[in-house]
Amino acid sequence: MTGQSPQGKVAIITGAGSGIGKATALALLAAGWRVVLAGRRKQALDDVAAGAPAGQALAVPTDVTDPASVAALFAATVDAWGRVDLLFNNAGLGLGASSLEDLAIEDWKRVVDTNLSGMFYCIQQAFRVMKAQSPMGGRIINNGSISAHAPRPNSIAYTSTKHAVTGLTKAASLDGRKYDIAVGQIDIGNAVTELAARMSTGVPQANGQIAVEAMMDVNIVGQSVLYMASLPLEANVLFHTVMATKMPFVGRG
Repeated sequence: MTGQSPQGKVAIITGAGSGIGKATALALLAAGWRVVLAGRRKQALDDVAAGAPAGQALAVPTDVTDPASVAALFAATVDAWGRVDLLFNNAGLGLGASSLEDLAIEDWKRVVDTNLSGMFYCIQQAFRVMKAQSPMGGRIINNGSISAHAPRPNSIAYTSTKHAVTGLTKAASLDGRKYDIAVGQIDIGNAVTELAARMSTGVPQANGQIAVEAMMDVNIVGQSVLYMASLPLEANVLFHTVMATKMPFVGRG
């Protein structure tokens, strides 16, 4: 199997300042991609860009919940490098555990605005750019999470939006065919990031117990996204699950 050479290829990564986004940015940069780093925290983006070869990384502070900010991100990318070959739609927001009946409506809306609406805004802009560029087409990889398949206790907002990401992936994959846009989803379980650090100290299980869960190196996720991105556009990884081997997901744990 022969993948595509990254020479001259341009990627946008949302949520690129830390965790999975940062690990993916580093993997793509090491493979020779030009990478646009998007996220809310300018300093974090600048820190990632500082470690990249000269002219290979561009930091663009972005709020994915704001359609105008997302449009500006894509405009800045095209302005700098002329096209978009890959969108890693990674920005996401989780809440601490909260009972369904006590969840604040404002918190529900914050999660939906980021994890669902924000992801749609990015997909829409990617479609507009990818269908108009020459050569036409590109790839979109959505960060779904294991929560796109199975919930954790007291996580209704996060779980609902991650299930919805699967709908975005399927619909965009279908609608992207005529433009040579390949859309897939990566579902990640227990990578070591700031967000997931609590897993290693014990988290509630479905049976009410508290258990320490197995974890995996976040750089494995970066390599997984790199693999998906390296395929020629005639092939698509529609769903890819990468998880800590011993985490409680398959079967009953």
